[in-house]
Amino acid sequence: MIMQNQIKNIFGTDGIRGQVGNEPLSNASLQRLGCAIGVWIQNKYGKGSKLLMAHDTRVSSSFVKAALTTGLLGQGISIVDGHILPTPAVVQLLHYEKNAFQAGLVISASHNPYQDNGIKIIKGGGEKLTEQDEEDISALFFKIFHPDYGCLGVSTVLENAQKVYTDRLISFFPPAFLKDKKIVLDCAQGAVSALAGPLFQIFGATVIVINDQPDGFNINRQCGALYPQMLQKAVVEHGADAGFSFDGDGDRVITVNRWGAIKDGDDILAILLRHPAYAHSSIVVGTIMSNQGLEEYLISQQKILMRSVVGDKYVAQMMSSADALLGGEPSGHIIARDYLTTGDGLFIALRVCQTLDLINDWDMAMFAKFPQILINLIVPCRRDLQDPLIGGIVSQSRSLLTRGRLIVRYSGTEPLLRIMVEDSDYDHALSIGNHLSRQLQELFSY
Repeated sequence: MIMQNQIKNIFGTDGIRGQVGNEPLSNASLQRLGCAIGVWIQNKYGKGSKLLMAHDTRVSSSFVKAALTTGLLGQGISIVDGHILPTPAVVQLLHYEKNAFQAGLVISASHNPYQDNGIKIIKGGGEKLTEQDEEDISALFFKIFHPDYGCLGVSTVLENAQKVYTDRLISFFPPAFLKDKKIVLDCAQGAVSALAGPLFQIFGATVIVINDQPDGFNINRQCGALYPQMLQKAVVEHGADAGFSFDGDGDRVITVNRWGAIKDGDDILAILLRHPAYAHSSIVVGTIMSNQGLEEYLISQQKILMRSVVGDKYVAQMMSSADALLGGEPSGHIIARDYLTTGDGLFIALRVCQTLDLINDWDMAMFAKFPQILINLIVPCRRDLQDPLIGGIVSQSRSLLTRGRLIVRYSGTEPLLRIMVEDSDYDHALSIGNHLSRQLQELFSY
């Protein structure tokens, strides 16, 4: 049992996430969470509300869905089950079908391995939860609610969910614009596995699809956006024009050019700024992890890079306040606000292809990056990074930079301390990163 004084907010950077069977993803806690979400929906949208639910390809998704469903139905919430759908499909359906559903819920741990799972809650209209929403749901989670057997919800199936999603996505692009192009797609054994290949074929592309046979256990396993090496190899072997690699729930995308060079979220933002829909944008939103090379490129184009903290929800918030059309993270969460307020890997991949076709630059030559070193340390507990001892070590390393940045932060979804060192010289950045990681590893070990 989780006590209230142990956890006040059960949400991380991107929903609620953890290993299935551990708190708060045990059977009992998932039922309580279903109750809490149900009460929150009723309070916010009224009785008789409908929830659109979907999940990715993890073996645990059915278990998590069953437990959540028990709690939700007991609070009078009716569930419309879209089965396997990418996260952005649920957001899109909520955004464009505003009267059909009052809220959405996706069961997914995104890029994490199959042992993990999670819950992403989406508000009516397709908006992400605010911090206040998270606090309200967390508070309800620690209360006891009994089912209202006189007012139970019902569960139905949305049979054509995938088609509704892809039909709307297709409407943003001209027909056959990928004729005579060869594209490789890495589906990460995840939620886009049944969708990506047919979608690109509709536009006339010759498509090679890899990692599209999910078995419940292989999602994100050495494939997809976090592991683009297989995509690189396939693009070169097949002589393809480009390749795109998605993550387990389809909200990320990483691309590879015809020579097998990886192009991350920073590159994708630079590419998309040459699309007519975004060419006149004066502000682009990135994060503290966005490469300094991107910022200098934008300055050369008379544009401004605004940096949020890490997390696509923070990117979306800053985009809204700055009225920016484009934003994203190096990890591949790219948001195009003329389409949705969240990342959609399939949409962005098609938009990139459309841009490359318009500018005739399938080499994707955009800007020179600063060498960037990323180191992840597994830490047993989270110590205050403002502690003078930790801060002193970090400051000492930062003073050694010649022309770059150093960031130390905790992961919002995993027990990791992330170190990023960026400088104009790779060997210098690597030396600083390795020395700092050894110091911090020793400090956190006692």
